[in-house]
Amino acid sequence: MTRVIQNFVNGAHADAADGRTTEVVNPSTGETYAAAALSGPADVDAAMAAAATAFESWRDSTPSERSLALHRIADAVEARADELIALESENTGKPLALTESEEIPPMVDQIRFFAGAARVLEGLSAGEYMKGMTSMIRREPVGVVAQVAPWNYPMMMAVWKFAPAIAAGNTVVLKPSDTTPATTSLLAEIAAEFLPPGVFNVICGDRDTGRAMVTHDVPAMVSITGSVRAGMEVAKAAADSLKRVHLELGGKAPVVVFDDADLAAAAEGIAVAGYFNAGQDCTAATRVIAGPAVYGDFVDALTEQAKGTRTGVPDDPDVLYGPVNNPNQLERVTGFVDRAPDHAKVTAGGHRQGDVGFFYEPTVVADLRQDDEMIQNEIFGPVITVQRFSDEDEAVAWANGVEYGLASSVWTQNHGRAMRMAKRLDFGCVWINTHIPLVAEMPHGGFKRSGYGKDLSMYALEDYTRIKHVMSNLD
Repeated sequence: MTRVIQNFVNGAHADAADGRTTEVVNPSTGETYAAAALSGPADVDAAMAAAATAFESWRDSTPSERSLALHRIADAVEARADELIALESENTGKPLALTESEEIPPMVDQIRFFAGAARVLEGLSAGEYMKGMTSMIRREPVGVVAQVAPWNYPMMMAVWKFAPAIAAGNTVVLKPSDTTPATTSLLAEIAAEFLPPGVFNVICGDRDTGRAMVTHDVPAMVSITGSVRAGMEVAKAAADSLKRVHLELGGKAPVVVFDDADLAAAAEGIAVAGYFNAGQDCTAATRVIAGPAVYGDFVDALTEQAKGTRTGVPDDPDVLYGPVNNPNQLERVTGFVDRAPDHAKVTAGGHRQGDVGFFYEPTVVADLRQDDEMIQNEIFGPVITVQRFSDEDEAVAWANGVEYGLASSVWTQNHGRAMRMAKRLDFGCVWINTHIPLVAEMPHGGFKRSGYGKDLSMYALEDYTRIKHVMSNLD
């Protein structure tokens, strides 16, 4: 190991106070390529103290000052894109070309969106709602925000965390996943050129580090993107001190394909949205519910799409996705497929690819039933399941019949049906004849056990603010 990934606290890199580290593995090779700081209570204390001190002045910065800082951060991220891409690819196994085209541009755009949004927060107009009294609304930053980001999109999820929080006038202590800390630490270094020390802090560590952040006295708010289990633990821990909680958790997106859908377009779109990033996306199009007249043909079409999809090393320009993130995730994906019930049929893939790294073949599993494990639980891998529904009501019941509520899609040429489904589906996002596009202006967030709070859009910025009523006696 020749590389050490450090914390970034109060404007400077730092090792863990006790010198502990964890190994960081390249999932394309399965080999350790770096060590990252393993932060303990002393490191959490230092980061929180830095953020608390910085908040005293950052909260008084003007929207234009915060906007300018974020615009400059966006420009710097764009200028150092090659460095970020190489680091992200090494740390996650993502294809270099797709990381360049599908992650850097949205990240830069999202930072720029929040730079602009910082200047246009709205509220009720001041006025006399009681005779002799003028009322006004103040929208203020919450304070120090503890944030935990996942390993599936380390760079982009870091942006989703820090950009709205800082735009609203908060300061941040952000912990990346222990398997993917590399680019988050670099993002903090890039941002430090344009932010006062302590506004944006990054500490590396494991679950114990995250628990120390959530239970710490300083943060007024905790924001996490992760599993349902992790979100529940965070909510319980935060409840002891009544911290605000912002949760973006798991997903099990239904993809409802009606008999009148354009099957070729649907199969291609669903395959891309299901296998992109090795299916490691809470919104991935991996749970297909297909109409009775097209079911067989659609299974065949998805099977052909899977057979034409490639996974492989990052510098191969023809691969759609790289490895899953870690050995535990590979074991999880493999276990789901190996435990498939007898009535299910694996029509493509179904195996690990090679014996180097953590690659898994593009997989299709057909003939599944609503109560099967693969339907009810998030696989988080390149596995698309297919069910046959009999009518629209059954499609809705099956789509909604899971504990998750993050995203969904409907494929049909019938406008009325599309609008009915958009109303009936119990998910925070409904796509129609597409799946997975995101824009900075629109919210991302779910219902039920997929959590609460929104990422992206003005709704995210509002989540990182608090509302104060000021009333003045005119006499």
